Amino acid sequence: MNFDLSEEQQLLKNSVERLLADSYGFEKRRIYQADARGYSDEMWARYAEIGLLALPFPENHGGFGGGAVETMIAMEAFGKSLILEPYFATVVLVGGLLRLGASEAQKAELIPGIAEGRLKCAFGYAEPQSRYDLFDVETHARKKDGDQWILNGSKCLVLHGDTADKIVVSARTSRDARERNGIGLFIVDADAPGLSRRGYRTQDGLRAAEITLENVSVKNVDVIGDPEGAFPIISRIADEAVAALCAEAVGCFETMQQITLDYLKTREQFGKKIGSFQVLQHRAVDMFVDLEQSRSMAMYATMMVGEDNVIERERAISAAKVQIGRSAKAIGHQSIQLHGGIGMTMEYSIGHYFKHVTMLDLLFGDADHHLKRLAGLGGLINGQVK
Repeated sequence: MNFDLSEEQQLLKNSVERLLADSYGFEKRRIYQADARGYSDEMWARYAEIGLLALPFPENHGGFGGGAVETMIAMEAFGKSLILEPYFATVVLVGGLLRLGASEAQKAELIPGIAEGRLKCAFGYAEPQSRYDLFDVETHARKKDGDQWILNGSKCLVLHGDTADKIVVSARTSRDARERNGIGLFIVDADAPGLSRRGYRTQDGLRAAEITLENVSVKNVDVIGDPEGAFPIISRIADEAVAALCAEAVGCFETMQQITLDYLKTREQFGKKIGSFQVLQHRAVDMFVDLEQSRSMAMYATMMVGEDNVIERERAISAAKVQIGRSAKAIGHQSIQLHGGIGMTMEYSIGHYFKHVTMLDLLFGDADHHLKRLAGLGGLINGQVK
């Protein structure tokens, strides 16, 4: 398998990394974070200007027709700079739902707005009782008057849900809770009557919201696909999301390893650079090994997101997420410990990277969850599912 980037992909990588290197240093990030929205509208506009927001969408809807590799390139660059903007929530999650499940009319209405930076979206899928089970949905939708649905329930940890213009909500339309059938996807205006949201800052400095729906009315034209058969789309987008998160984590790991290596080369103790101590060199090598193992698994996940065989796709995604979760702990612990006390301060970047990779491990299932799923699928190599 050829893992070399094409000329166009290399240009994309160079352009996004150059943009972030020029505009997203750690101190600038602190300024962006202090904004009421929690990120920079100026940077969001620049992402749109260079085509990042249009990257995965088809050309007939104003996109660039990119695929999983292009998303991997962008997410890895974002991880290196710890970006705050709602790219993952808007483009990867909701954009993915629209690509796979929306009608042509819905795509024509919404995708150009996302690609041009005019429309920000969020995906409300998690509920207080659901943990990592995407099918555990108690928010319910009831049909009314033939062309409307009435939604009631609540969603938690809706990434960037406090600043989104539209929120896609999963809701149960039939059957009992925790069944995979009977789930629909509904596009809700953020200012719709009956919808309330409480925004807050997450542990890694991003934004999220708790969303409550009380008799929120949604028209039929705002239902994505089959109102009782949305779970396969949700499951597929979750796999795409995990692959994107793995790429973002690799970007974080690479920067963490480089920051730590630079520190070892400059910090002096007992009259010597601490990087000259063999035991610390061994620990730096361990970090590099974890980084490269994660990079290879992130690439594998990226290659497999388009796999139509659900079992094979889920095996690859879960295996990658297990490696990312384990590397997040290993690289995080090493980077903090090798820095000593400074690694625990808010004024220094390394702790912020550790917080973020810890949160990435938890999104869409942590390492333990995916290890259990992988075991249930028969394992990654020569697995047999009965």
